[in-house]
Amino acid sequence: DIAVYMKTATEVGGDYYDFHIGLDGTLTVVLGDATGHGMKAGTMVTTTKSLFNVLAPNPNIVDTFHEMTRCLKLMHMEKLSMCLTMLKIIGNKIQMSSAGMPPVFIYKRESQTIEEHVIKGMPLGTFNDFPYSIVESDISIGDTILLMSDGFPELQNNEKEMYGYKRARNYFEEIAGETPENIISKLKTAGSEWVKDKDPDDDVTFVAIKVK
Repeated sequence: DIAVYMKTATEVGGDYYDFHIGLDGTLTVVLGDATGHGMKAGTMVTTTKSLFNVLAPNPNIVDTFHEMTRCLKLMHMEKLSMCLTMLKIIGNKIQMSSAGMPPVFIYKRESQTIEEHVIKGMPLGTFNDFPYSIVESDISIGDTILLMSDGFPELQNNEKEMYGYKRARNYFEEIAGETPENIISKLKTAGSEWVKDKDPDDDVTFVAIKVK
């Protein structure tokens, strides 16, 4: 069960999410954040989407990241780059890697705890053959995976205090037992209340996935 949400800071957003289902049933999920805002960031999103459509069936996430970087560098897109998290889910296994994105949160229903996976890596389009790391985990029925762009934890209130990753994690832990739609609705409400309904300075994107 999947729910998604995106609110852009400008008319053309720099955040991106996408899905691909392989012939063997593998679900590939990406959530990305291009540098900057507006048309330049939108161009990077369009390019990344095209590359994902071609490369998503590749079972090796690191090879996919390297090929995306190779292609982005060939296009000479000035100083633009793409932060990206990629997940591959098949059966009760999840494999993930990240190129400069926020942590992946996985709520484990049985233990009612959060796994926080901080996966460090340079944005795509910056360094050839960067040694991206792969993290694997088991998932069970009722577990919930949350991906987000940094626009949510970096929301600032009137006192210039950020919402923060710790607060985001703790709140997700409170609501993770609900449906993905409700989880995202409550995160949206929490963000709006934090900034008192002001428009965000950055794109805010969520992908919530519950194992059924």
